[in-house]
Amino acid sequence: MKSTEVVVITGASSGIGLACVKAFYSAGYTIVAASRSIDVLKNIGEELNPEGNKYASFKADVSIEEDCKHLIEYAIERFGRIDVLINNAGITMRALFDEIDLKVMKQIMDVNFWGVVYCTRYAMPYLLESKGIIVGMSSVAGYKGLPTRSGYSASKFALEGFLESLRIENLKKGLSVLIARPGFVATNIRNTMMSADGTQQGVSHKDEGRSMLPEDVASNLLTAVQKRKRTMILSSTAILSFWLNKFVPGYLDKLVFKHVASEKDSPLKK
Repeated sequence: MKSTEVVVITGASSGIGLACVKAFYSAGYTIVAASRSIDVLKNIGEELNPEGNKYASFKADVSIEEDCKHLIEYAIERFGRIDVLINNAGITMRALFDEIDLKVMKQIMDVNFWGVVYCTRYAMPYLLESKGIIVGMSSVAGYKGLPTRSGYSASKFALEGFLESLRIENLKKGLSVLIARPGFVATNIRNTMMSADGTQQGVSHKDEGRSMLPEDVASNLLTAVQKRKRTMILSSTAILSFWLNKFVPGYLDKLVFKHVASEKDSPLKK
């Protein structure tokens, strides 16, 4: 890896995004960290790189096209190139579709799908120039629809289709596309998941003690980027689900229903 390589990371103020900032910076990359929480990003910069020559922060809401455009322009203005774009910003929800306010579905698509489209579109000329890498943070929900997560699953299916199309379109241009499916990770995203009316649920419904740590995901993602891999699947459950969905999808439907129904306060009835 050249020391001049620049990585742009969205959703960089917490969870996997923050872990990626630290992992990639430690590996010698120059970081452009984006989030709505600009004060947090500035504090991270003061800790990692107070001189500001290998770290910059930018306030952006990826659901807003102009914010994404300005983020990429800022990265180029500061460091002159983009080698890796990590589309990490994301939100989730938990509710039955027939009870959900459709504004929740739209908000999830705006962040999880359109945020990736916007950032990727404006970064594309620079990534093609550097023969760089686009990373999309997906999930089991990107290839298996999850009950009570219809909006989240829809956004991840759309994300994977979009990125696969880009990979093939640019097959002869040196651009790499990595779809990352880390599995269940102990981050704040589940604490901030939206209910049917769009309010935050405020608690996790998973056993966080059995989840991966964001630092483990970031370490594996760094390796996957450096090896220019197509996919990264870290969870054995995700791998098993992928193959079950190919060969016995009906059986997997029943397993998924049972699993989600067993969650604390699940909207599904056993």
